[in-house]
Amino acid sequence: MEALHPRGHAEVQGRSWVSVSPLGLCRVQQTQRRPGAEAPASSPGPRLGSLCRVRVRVCCPGEDPVCSETGTGCRGPLARRPDSVLQVPLGVWTCLRLGEGHCDVTESCLEGMRAGDVCQVLLSPLRKPERVETNETLRAAVELGTFTPGRETWELSAGEKMEWVRSHKLRGSERFRSGDVWGAADSYSRALRLLVTLRDRVQEVTQDQEFSTIKSELHSNLSLCQLKVGQPDRARVSAQKATALVPDATKAWYRLGCACQLLNELEEARHAFKEVLRLQPDSPAAIKALKDVAGREKRVDQELGLRLSKMFA
Repeated sequence: MEALHPRGHAEVQGRSWVSVSPLGLCRVQQTQRRPGAEAPASSPGPRLGSLCRVRVRVCCPGEDPVCSETGTGCRGPLARRPDSVLQVPLGVWTCLRLGEGHCDVTESCLEGMRAGDVCQVLLSPLRKPERVETNETLRAAVELGTFTPGRETWELSAGEKMEWVRSHKLRGSERFRSGDVWGAADSYSRALRLLVTLRDRVQEVTQDQEFSTIKSELHSNLSLCQLKVGQPDRARVSAQKATALVPDATKAWYRLGCACQLLNELEEARHAFKEVLRLQPDSPAAIKALKDVAGREKRVDQELGLRLSKMFA
């Protein structure tokens, strides 16, 4: 559909979404998009795998979002920073591959943009993080220069999708080891979303058992990330999916037990830790966890007995 505004004029946007960064989740509100003159409104924008030349900067209220620099260089590859919402150097051209999730904020802006477009957004943390770039809402402008062709997910072969899945899984593990838990969770989630599209094409890329193992490991790893960021309810669901796919997944059973313990679901936690000991009888972590559960159950029984004695005294 053709745009209803002349190219070069600002278009007011009402789109908003939640993005992830090493600092946690943030609300992104697109406030304005200025179409460029380099490409017609009907031309395709960046897609999965597109190598995009982008420039990002933080703006003051009322400031023109178009960057004034005219440099032609392009930096990359980039290392993620643990203290930044915007994971790109500011004010310079940077190369990002759409779909890798290096900067979720920037990638989300690029979807729907055309060459020369400038997207202005407001970023607000959903909860106060321990380390922040600023205590106030950030106003940022994302400018798209050139980009290489990409493809929609449905255009990828089953083999190509599995390559992306393995790439996301590896990237998630690297991020987790570096302390970027939110980034790791994002990578595992991207891989799982792609696996959903392979449900009826498993035989084209791997054996059923290997497919189940990869999917179980992704759910288990995601569960660990969710435990680390204080989401035990979601961690429980992810761990349950992992154990359903692979009943002998020791790590998933342990993470399920930890999640249930945090949710005060002691019977379910005890069952999960017993499954760990069934699979790995000498696991010191599971032995200790079972003792902790037994101690908590004893305290609960004592408190219940005390309340009942006062009730009928």
